[in-house]
Amino acid sequence: MRRTVFNEDHEAYRQTVRDFLAKEVVPVFPEWEQQGYVPKEIYRKLGELGVWGIEVPEEYGGAGIQDYRYHVVLTEECARANVSLGGSSVHVGLVLPYLMAYATEEQKQRWLPPFVSGEMMTAIAMTEPGTGSDLAGMSTTAKLSADGTHYVLNGAKTFITGGVQADRVLVIARTSPYDPEDRRAGLSILAVDTTSEGYAVGRKLEKIGLRVSDTAELSFTDVKVPVEDLLGEEGKAFYYLGQNLVQERLGIAVNAVAVTRAAIDLAVEYTQNRKVFGKAVSTFQNTKFELAACEAEAVAAQALVDECLESFEKGELTASDVAKAKLFTTEVCSRVVDRCLQLHGGYGYMLEYPIARLYTDNRVYRIYGGTSEIMKSVIAKSMGL
Repeated sequence: MRRTVFNEDHEAYRQTVRDFLAKEVVPVFPEWEQQGYVPKEIYRKLGELGVWGIEVPEEYGGAGIQDYRYHVVLTEECARANVSLGGSSVHVGLVLPYLMAYATEEQKQRWLPPFVSGEMMTAIAMTEPGTGSDLAGMSTTAKLSADGTHYVLNGAKTFITGGVQADRVLVIARTSPYDPEDRRAGLSILAVDTTSEGYAVGRKLEKIGLRVSDTAELSFTDVKVPVEDLLGEEGKAFYYLGQNLVQERLGIAVNAVAVTRAAIDLAVEYTQNRKVFGKAVSTFQNTKFELAACEAEAVAAQALVDECLESFEKGELTASDVAKAKLFTTEVCSRVVDRCLQLHGGYGYMLEYPIARLYTDNRVYRIYGGTSEIMKSVIAKSMGL
């Protein structure tokens, strides 16, 4: 089906990204998988290409184009090339909206130019070892000093994407005592310099998938954070986080569909070249039926995501609508990748084949950004249930 969400500028950008990935990423991606992270040099090269600054105003070094679809193009092209840019999706897809919406002018002058250039990579730290999806139950604290010049940060975070290499991390912490009557109150966002004394990166977590994404445990022991690094108003973090959930979940849906398409392309290519009993695997009826079913699901998922993209650009995408998209697309992705791996036979289980990486990578799509169960709860609530 013909897509209508992109214009000529998007397609020109797509070609630029495609060329960059083919030259700078594809040849060395296996090395990145082995080391478990993307070299910072690549982030700086992407900064030179203008990738991080598309939505950043020109006065801070960006292009000043408020259009999320450029980020969609980057996501789609990475999937098409069967590569990943590690934690950079958090840098530009999650952190940037907070900086754009809540940073003061002084903070923007300090943070956005190095953000755009790739000299300062960022991450966001919400999840704690004992809380999971219950963000209101977090115990990391940030207490204002007696002289009011800084916060003293103590606590720990886990599952922090990009946490190993980040230069500044948006840490969600409790700045006022826990109130059982209003569990969401008292949380604030601190933009913490990772070179601060008492800030420590713990284990680089070993995951079954997303091997190129550096995921870490973080700990804070009496870390002094200047009050100038408080992002937004004190106590408003939970509200801020809720405002960005729509874009976060839309991004996961976009990625799920892109990976679904990549899996089908891999399976088509493999079955056309692989011969069994003297015939290409693609000539067997079962292969045709399996791929046809996968294609139908992929087209339906793409249509849903494209509709969401158009609604998002108009400012009309709701939390329940994006929950439906995330739930549906991630489930489709799981089914399609599994079926495409099956068509590879034993080779699909070998890590040298990209389909194996897609199989392990996609599993987390139904967990992060809100589990499938959370999505169902959001949808049910919108139905009055």
